[in-house]
Amino acid sequence: MRKIEVFYDYACPFCLRGHEYLKELLPQYPDIEVVWRPCEAHPRPEQYGPHSDLCIQGLFYALERGVDVWEYHERMFNAAAKERVNIEDAEVVAGHAHGLLDTGDLLAVLQNGTYERAVLDANDYAYEQSEVWAVPSYRMDGRKLDSVEGVGISKEQLAAFMEEK
Repeated sequence: MRKIEVFYDYACPFCLRGHEYLKELLPQYPDIEVVWRPCEAHPRPEQYGPHSDLCIQGLFYALERGVDVWEYHERMFNAAAKERVNIEDAEVVAGHAHGLLDTGDLLAVLQNGTYERAVLDANDYAYEQSEVWAVPSYRMDGRKLDSVEGVGISKEQLAAFMEEK
C-alpha cells in the first residue's frame, strides 16, 4: 500500500479545496492510504489568524478515539473556512464535533492543552523535516507536490501526483 502524506491547515481555503479534490480522487486509487499531517499555516504567536491549533488538537483526540476522520475534517473545514466561526474558542470547536465526539471530554482536552505538544511536533515535522512551504502539500514515494502560496494546487495536479509511481 502506498501512502500519501497530506499537509493542511483547517483555516486555509486552499486546503479545503485540496481536501475536496482528495476526497473525490481517492476512490480511484485504492492502493493509496492517507496519512494526515495537520500543521498551522501561521503558528502562534504570529498575529495572522485565525489560528487552527485547537482544531488540530481535536484531530489528535479524534484519531485516538477512532472516529470517522473524514467527518471530523468536514466539520472543522466548515467551521473554519466556510462558516468562519471563532475556531480559537475551545467551546466553538468542541461544539462543531457534537455527535461525533464526546463534547465535554473534547472541551476538557482543548482547555487543558493535552495535545499542544503534538501540534508543535506536527508543525516541526511539516516545516523543518518535510520542507513544506505552503499548504496544502503532499508527499508520496519520495516525491513532493507543493502548493503555490495564495494559489493552492489543481485537481489535475493532485491526480497526476497520485497516478505517478
